[in-house]
Amino acid sequence: MDRSVAQARARDAGTDGWSDPRSVAWLTVGVGVGLAVLALAVYTRTLVERPYDHFVWQAAAFLEGQAAIRYPAPGNEYYQDVLPIVTDDGVPRGLIPFPPLPALILLPFVAAHGLAANGQVVFVVLAAIDVGICWWLLGRLPVRFSIRIAATAFFAFGTVFWYAAQLGTTWYQAHVAAVGLAMLAIGLALGADPEAAETETGHGRSVGPRETALWERLLIDPRQFAAGFVFGLACTARLTVVFAAPFFLLVGGGGSTWRRGWSAGLGAALPILGLLAYNLASAGDVFHPAYDFLYRLEATYYPTLGYHPEWAIEDPRYIPQNLGIMFLSTPILFPESWPDSLGAFTNAFCTEPGATRGLFDLDCPLAVPSDLGMSVILTSPAYLLALPALRRFGRTRLVAGAALAVVLIALVNLMHFSQGWVQFGYRFSSDFAPWAVLLVAVGAESIGGSRRRTWLVGGLVIASILVNAWGVAWGNLLGW
Repeated sequence: MDRSVAQARARDAGTDGWSDPRSVAWLTVGVGVGLAVLALAVYTRTLVERPYDHFVWQAAAFLEGQAAIRYPAPGNEYYQDVLPIVTDDGVPRGLIPFPPLPALILLPFVAAHGLAANGQVVFVVLAAIDVGICWWLLGRLPVRFSIRIAATAFFAFGTVFWYAAQLGTTWYQAHVAAVGLAMLAIGLALGADPEAAETETGHGRSVGPRETALWERLLIDPRQFAAGFVFGLACTARLTVVFAAPFFLLVGGGGSTWRRGWSAGLGAALPILGLLAYNLASAGDVFHPAYDFLYRLEATYYPTLGYHPEWAIEDPRYIPQNLGIMFLSTPILFPESWPDSLGAFTNAFCTEPGATRGLFDLDCPLAVPSDLGMSVILTSPAYLLALPALRRFGRTRLVAGAALAVVLIALVNLMHFSQGWVQFGYRFSSDFAPWAVLLVAVGAESIGGSRRRTWLVGGLVIASILVNAWGVAWGNLLGW
């Protein structure tokens, strides 16, 4: 493998209809801020209040000096994903299994407003900031300005991140926190890499790591340490993000694989060890026991989901059926009825004589999304733009690291018993989206700038946005 990061160089001035925008700071900043503000407006406009906000209760418990939330209590007695425990003080409490970073983010808001704090609104704002981080991250790649705009718009509105951002309930708050931190970590690593100006398309030269003395190799690269620390923080929101660690062996500061990994690994170890210590102190085990409790509970009450209680929570035997959800699941066309949570088809459609089906007609729909999930390619077809980048998998560290991150995260998620139900699209794809978006940008750049190829990139991004707009609308209509 070529040891250079080998990213795509911006094309000569004028090929994109712009002078190089990176030389005009106000333009770059203005577009980035504009995209974040647009995202905030869209996410806020499509937000519908939902009752699940475990992390507000978790933050309130932290302020009481407790790890377990008050449960059941007025306002959360219907919550799922809570393990009731016996307490010494007679206050009913329960443990939630999710890593606590979103609750820590909400601490100042809960301290100020108590249980009235609105976690959805806080995380809608953070989601818009994530869009700004995406713009900044893609600026570390020498891609054309139009590709940078297209890839940012794709992430913001053409992936299930839009659905996560506007929904903002417990599970999606974790995604919003993890995605932004992961993108920040990737950007820090790219900025620290001394070969970040090399090309993805073969226009630059390959530069190997400089030779360093043994004592110098044992030192920590502070920039890569910072990238690792932020990456570790992302893992304290979504655990599966940790499987993207090989990216930081291949990309970042340090000059060698060993030093990149050593520096990033030490940084990441601090928050991750803190999470394990938190689990041990709060639940008596480094692996939270509430996951197993919830697995057995869902397998009992929701038999139509295809869970197998005799299998492990993470089990390779789940991969075939979960691959079907990830790549093959489609909307329900011309539905006659809709299953309730136990799988009984009790909600009838088109019962009126002569009813005409409509795209957003709740009484007689043309199609509705499957709540088990839908194909990631169907919901975000612009992910296909990553394919041209993969041709350089064995030659560039950036592509190899990003591709490994996507595959490893996806593989671990596919072994999980649950795939994110209830959802639009495939929400677990948010775990690897920061690296997949890199591949999309690099792939879109590598296919060239002819008019036909520009239309291909634009068409796939627009199609992705339209599908996700449809999904967000239906998620809100169905009360998901």
